[in-house]
Parts: sequence; C-alpha cells; structure tokens
Amino acid sequence: MTSSVRITFLGGLGEIGRNCAALELDGRVVLLDCGLMFPEADMPGVDLVLPDFTWLREHADRVDGCILTHGHEDHAGALSFLLRELSFPIYGSKLTLGLARNRIEEAGLLGRTELIEVQDGERRRIGPFDCEFIPVTHSVPNGFATAFHTPQGTILHSGDWKLDLNPIDGRFTDLGRIGAIEVESGIRLLLADSTNAEEKGHTTSESSVGPVLLKLFREAKGRRIITACFASHIHRIQQIIDIAHEDGRRVATLGLSMKKNIRLARDLGLLKVGGGELLDIADIGGIPDGELCIISTGSQGEPMSALSRMASGDNKWLSITGNDTVILSSHPIPGNETSVGKVIDGLHRLGADVIHSGMAQVHVSGHAKQEELKTLLSVARPEHFIPVHGEYRHLVHHARLGVQMGVPEENITICLDGDQVLVDEEGVRLVGEVPAGFLYVDGVVGDVNHGVLRDRRVLAEEGVIVVVVTVDMKSGEVIAGPEIITRGWIHAAEAEDLLEDARRRVVSGIEDADTSDVEAIKRHARKALASFVSDRTKRRPMIVPVVMEA
Repeated sequence: MTSSVRITFLGGLGEIGRNCAALELDGRVVLLDCGLMFPEADMPGVDLVLPDFTWLREHADRVDGCILTHGHEDHAGALSFLLRELSFPIYGSKLTLGLARNRIEEAGLLGRTELIEVQDGERRRIGPFDCEFIPVTHSVPNGFATAFHTPQGTILHSGDWKLDLNPIDGRFTDLGRIGAIEVESGIRLLLADSTNAEEKGHTTSESSVGPVLLKLFREAKGRRIITACFASHIHRIQQIIDIAHEDGRRVATLGLSMKKNIRLARDLGLLKVGGGELLDIADIGGIPDGELCIISTGSQGEPMSALSRMASGDNKWLSITGNDTVILSSHPIPGNETSVGKVIDGLHRLGADVIHSGMAQVHVSGHAKQEELKTLLSVARPEHFIPVHGEYRHLVHHARLGVQMGVPEENITICLDGDQVLVDEEGVRLVGEVPAGFLYVDGVVGDVNHGVLRDRRVLAEEGVIVVVVTVDMKSGEVIAGPEIITRGWIHAAEAEDLLEDARRRVVSGIEDADTSDVEAIKRHARKALASFVSDRTKRRPMIVPVVMEA
C-alpha cells in the first residue's frame, strides 16, 4: 500500500500571519514556515502572537527540518521561539537564512539548528520528502514555491508570490517549471497564497514604484526626504538608493534592522549602493536638507521604531521640521492601520509633509491578484486545491476562483488553523484537528493566556476597584474598613458620597455571609459591590476584594 501524506495546518488559515504547516510521510515531519503575527487592537500588552506549538512538542523527535519559503517575519519570525523547545535544521535561500539568522542569533539559539542553503531549481531530500525549490517573485528577494514529490503525487505550495513581468532583480516566477511538473507527473494538490484573492486584475510591478518616487524626490527640491519601508524589502531599498543618488542626495539609514538587512543584502550581492557609500546616521550633521535622504524603519507604526519616535519628537538622531518630506513606502498590515495613522498625524503636527500609499503609488503588493491566481491554477491544473495564507474571506474567494478554473468543487477544501488533511489513494480529505490557538508573547512566551487578556480588556474599558476590609473571624464583624481604592471607574475625590454608599453595601454583604471562611467572605463582598456598582453606574469594573483576618 502506498504511503499517505498528512498535512497539519498550525497557522495562517483564517488570519494574516503565523504561517506554519507540517507535512508527514512515513512517520517523519517536515515543517513549512514558522511565522508570527503582530497583535491586534483587542490584545492589550501583547508583543507578538505565535502558533500553538503543542502538537510540535508532542512530535519533536519526528521533525526532520523546516523549509522557509522566504524571509518575512510572518513566515520565519517564530523560529527563535520554537527552537527553545525543538532542534532541527532550517532550509532556505541564502538571503532567507540570513534574515532568519539575525533573530535566531539574538535569541542565542544558533547552536540548536543548522542553516542549510538551497538554490533555485534544486531538488533535495529532507527526511522522506523529495523537495524541489521553484523561484517566485515577492516583495522580499529569493522566495520559493516548494514542490513535494511524494508517493501520493506532487504537492505544490506556492509560497508568497506574484507575477512581476519586470522584476528589479530579473528573477521571475518560474511558471514554466510548474507547467512542466504538471505535464510530467501532474499536481495532486495545490496549496496557494490567498492574500489578494478578493482583488481583481494583476498586481503592479515593483519597478513601477521607481518613477513615482523619482517624481516625489524632484518635487521635494531643497527639502530633506525621509523614506520608511520594510527593512526586508531589498528591491524597494535599491530603488530608493538609486533615485536618491540620481537626485544628488546622500543616503543614511536609521533603525537597527534596516542597517543589518542592508549589510546582509550587500554582502550577498543583492543590493548595490553605487554613487557613494551610505552614511552613518551620526554623520549627517552639516549636510544640507536638499542633499539628504534617510531610509528608516517603522512604516507599520511600531511603538519603539525609528519613525514612531520621530513622530513623537523622541528620536535620538532626527528632529522632524517643516522642511521634511516623509514618504511611507508601504501599506499598513491589517490591524496596524490605527498605529500608522497616529504616526502620520504626529508627523503632520511637527510640520512635515507626509506621502503614503493612499495618496500616491509609493507601494505595490507582493501578492498575486485574481488574474495571476487564475493563471497559476490554469498552469498547475491541480487535481485538488486548498487555499492557504489569508483570512477566511480570502480563502473563500480563492476557492471560487478554483471552481472557475476547472477544479471540481468537491476537490476544493477550505481549511482553518488546526485542521489535518490526509492525501491518499481515496483523495484529499479532512481527518482531524490539533490545538492551534494563539500563543501570546508579552516579554516571555506563555506569560499571557486568554484569561489574562480578558482581564486586561476589562481593566482598559471599565477600570478596577480594590476593597480592603478587616474582619473578626470569630464574630464575623467588620472591625476596620472597608477602604475602597479605584482606578479607571470614578475619580474618588469627586464621588465621596458614592464611595460611602459602596462601603455600606460591602459591610452589609459581609454580614450576610454568616461564615468564617475567608474565600466565602470575599465572594460576598465582591457580589455586593458588583451589584451596587452596576445599579448605580451601569458599569462592570474588575473588583478585587482583600480580606484581612483579625
């Protein structure tokens, strides 16, 4: 009997980020990506969101490696957390591994992995899998689609991709090889990026951004230009450097990740400075505004980023003036819109002109739109299709495109995080679920759970009341207090009458308890105060009773 393949989706299906899947064959496991997600507005205090690693920990001795499709944080950023618990080699292009190495090295975990470079078009055996790495174009260089040649046929994962007919580095998405695989052996299952499945037409070429930037540079004659983009967007950085030099400007970088990634890309020959070396940000003093361009991190409004600090007037190296033009050469990641808006507002308050993607085409997507997705489906002609990488609506729209392009509707499966599918002689079908909830990072992994988040939301929206009381445990009488301390509910100095009524209600509740059990007294105090607060203010703050025994 031919061995079956099981695929376990641990993230990236139902949200943007946390992309992670595990493929199993003959009892061995290969990971495909291991990414993180940035917190949403309803996750107060959370720094990052990771996949749930429970299933991986349970199968740690069976993991033969992790393939990184490209170097973005939503595909590689969680490795520096998973490697604390598991040890395995990592496969990817030289740039992808370089970007991942930075994070892993910062975490002190390089000793727990081996970074193994793979080339365009290379086939390599990883555990029982015969893996082929197919070039695709994306917003970070040297991304791959991955073809897994298995006993159940070829499983193709598109990675993040687009069809760019004029890529900055001349490296195209290799549709020819995908078509050849379809002719040679057929594609049993296609897993494809759904990010832009709602968007009609074709994604614009990255090279189209250059002329727009050049026009903006020319219009800002005599003004200092500050550009912000992803530190991993090497092609965008290349265009900014070229245009700045063409406009007679010196270039400086701001932000540690920007400096590290530019150095890495130059070392790999993927970024060419030309026209003069890059300046250190400490050496820009004395250079006229009209002769300077700064490339900064912080295009997503991250609170501690260089651009956010500029917007708040708290940047060590730069102070925004009315002679600055700031170009946000990016588009907000879903969930970051509010943070980016605050940064733009802060820059305007300091007098700067701000150009963003809503005003000019200073950014293009790295993900395929509908016509490109249909092209891939027509070339690959998969027997089965699972949309991946996107929110649920993206997966649904991509599934509809699959039907349009001839994939039988019964052969299309919409999966979510935690789903397991089996590929065998009978077809492709859902066979189970594994834990795949959000793992929140607040300083350290595991420091935050759903209960903590719920408490934080209550604190943020309703406030907290602490009631301190001393009780004679023999008689059950209140002999001191209750003292009521409140934050975020009412301003105590202006509501003494309300607080006095609250104290009386707490005393009454404790007397009704008629018990010497401390926990029971706390429950009665909390219940009495909660009822009073709800009746009088129609609010539900967190109530923390503290009972002292006497």
